[in-house]
Amino acid sequence: MKRLVYSLFLSLILLSFSARADEGMWLPQLLNKLNESRMKSLGMKISAEDIYSINRGSLKDAVVSFGGFCTGEIVSTKGLVLTNHHCGFDQIQNHSSLERNYIRDGFWAMNHAQELPNNGLFVTFIVRIDDVTARVMQGVTKGMKESERQALIDKNMAEVRKSAARLEGQDNFIRGFFEANQYYMFTTETYRDIRLVGAPPSSIGNFGKDTDNWVWPRHTGDFALFRIYANKENKPAEYSTDNIPFTPKRALNVSLSGVEPGDFTMVFGFPGRTNQYLHSDVVKDIVEVSDPAKIMIRDRAMAVLDGFMRKDELIKIQYASKYARISNAWKKWQGEVLGLKRTNGVAKKQAYERTFQQRVNENPAWKAEYGNLLSDVSAAFAQLQPLSLARDYYTEIVSKIELYTISMQLNSLVTSFDKDGATGYSKRLTTVVNMLEDFYKEYNAMVDQKVFEAMMPVYMEQKADWQAPAVREAWTTAQADPAKMSSGIYNTWLNRKDEVMSFLKQSPDSVTKVLRSDATIGFFRAMQSNYQTAVQAPINPLQANMNALQRQYMQAQLEVMTDKTFYPDANSTMRVTYGQVGGYQPRNGVKYDYFTTLDGVMEKYVPGDYEFDVPEKLRQLYADKDFGPYGVNGVMPVCFIASNHTTGGNSGSPALDAWGNLIGLNFDRVWEGTMSDINYDASICRNIMVDARYILFIIDKFAGAGHLVNEMNIVYPKKKASKKKSRKY
Repeated sequence: MKRLVYSLFLSLILLSFSARADEGMWLPQLLNKLNESRMKSLGMKISAEDIYSINRGSLKDAVVSFGGFCTGEIVSTKGLVLTNHHCGFDQIQNHSSLERNYIRDGFWAMNHAQELPNNGLFVTFIVRIDDVTARVMQGVTKGMKESERQALIDKNMAEVRKSAARLEGQDNFIRGFFEANQYYMFTTETYRDIRLVGAPPSSIGNFGKDTDNWVWPRHTGDFALFRIYANKENKPAEYSTDNIPFTPKRALNVSLSGVEPGDFTMVFGFPGRTNQYLHSDVVKDIVEVSDPAKIMIRDRAMAVLDGFMRKDELIKIQYASKYARISNAWKKWQGEVLGLKRTNGVAKKQAYERTFQQRVNENPAWKAEYGNLLSDVSAAFAQLQPLSLARDYYTEIVSKIELYTISMQLNSLVTSFDKDGATGYSKRLTTVVNMLEDFYKEYNAMVDQKVFEAMMPVYMEQKADWQAPAVREAWTTAQADPAKMSSGIYNTWLNRKDEVMSFLKQSPDSVTKVLRSDATIGFFRAMQSNYQTAVQAPINPLQANMNALQRQYMQAQLEVMTDKTFYPDANSTMRVTYGQVGGYQPRNGVKYDYFTTLDGVMEKYVPGDYEFDVPEKLRQLYADKDFGPYGVNGVMPVCFIASNHTTGGNSGSPALDAWGNLIGLNFDRVWEGTMSDINYDASICRNIMVDARYILFIIDKFAGAGHLVNEMNIVYPKKKASKKKSRKY
């Protein structure tokens, strides 16, 4: 009976996959059943087996999860990895100093010996993907309590993982799909010796910075190069000078044929998170409450950081990556709100729910099971929403205050000591010391104090229950003046790295005694404790109930709305999305073309500007029209857009043509279409890619690193040429 129920559920999923051309993030192992014919009708020239195969090298073997947060792709038989500049920015920053400013000047290794190692960076290959739903769901029944259900699923998953066949050096993980109604296991292989090979200066790799972020037309050369190293058996190994460049199962060819409107495109990668199947109440809250609140908080933090970074080069180096992370979501949320309003996202959800309810009411069996489901979801969210907002406030505020992070890291030593004694303390100490060693390199107490002063008024705007009494008392004592409040908190030894590191060499008893009584740590401990009691504790059961209802709603949609396209939400697992090259019309009277060129870079050029400066050599190459084989009729292509459905995590994903050749590098979405995480609309949702020709032009003509281009297999598929062309310039 259980097998019958599972088979019925799988059939419902397969029946629902009547995909439109552009929407959806698809599991690659199912393309042959669900998408191949449609993809070929759009112009794809290869087979689903060429994209995903466990029996031979396929495109999946050239695509990696880069650091667990981005995507990268193999572009040479010597393990050369291409990803975004912003994906590799932490590594570029870590290797930078005032004397060797790779953020400002770029970096290019002219041989393997010059390639720079990166502690903690890794890339992960997907070896195979298997459906394990029946085994994971074994014993699960509808009447189970949520905690019992999850405990059984966790137990089953552990057993499935343990019993799975895998080679030495391989690992696996299991993810839930369709709100944990279905499960897949991913067998992986991870390499940890990843070295920086090349990166353009930020005036190319991050050209336009915040002004152009999430915006089209775009002119950013957002790419960087790394290399995978392996041991002499080509297996994963920790960093060693004895390691050699990795030989992949598959490397992507790089096409110089360019793109035209209507060309088939495919993006292969690891999209992070989407929420396509939310209730309209949740979407309305995102538009009217949640996103605006988070935007406001980040506004205030960014204003402080920007003011310092524009005046001080060292602070710019220290805070560039942090600022980029803050601003990225800040601007994305603005576009998300704009897009949901312009496309009537909430009204569309409400209309969809009316249709769902009508169909449920017309079917006695559905009405018995799902008749009150929508109202139950709405009621559950009404309970959850205030606490969810409080959670957003807290996480947004404390994540911007770096002294909070330092304090909580040190406080964790007290927690470990109290729980597990000297043994637990010693284990935790190693983690804390390593974390703080890196953290202090990019910490400026003066900057952080001003951020604190910007955050505290926001914290005090909350409902009184969500304010820690100790913080409220300090605020009152300071007469609601954040500068007065901060003066005592930031007059602390915690700002001095050497003093902290020396202190941590003392005995556990001595260290924990001081940490328990420290006023600054006590202040932030009070914030954390109040949050845990007033917000986190009550929100957990409400969130669990909401998750259970959302899972039931997902199952009901699959069963009832059989004429709708369903695909699993992104969850940082390997996916394929496909579409076509083309412009779009974001609003009345405005129409955007599908590509940009170096002409546009020069139009935006502002000498010495923080966002729009252009390197002298690039200006000279432009003036001379010295584009090599990468330009077209005296014009240098830079970026292009297509209707591929992408999200965060797709940064660095390869944009592939109909033959599976690399034609570009995905790095962003258009501002009006960032709501595609919630409500994809093919009329305005476009992903932005840097053209492969611009990447090679910068590597070769700008950086003088033609040896890296020579590693790649260059093809011209539109000329029906597959052999590498000789380079005669």
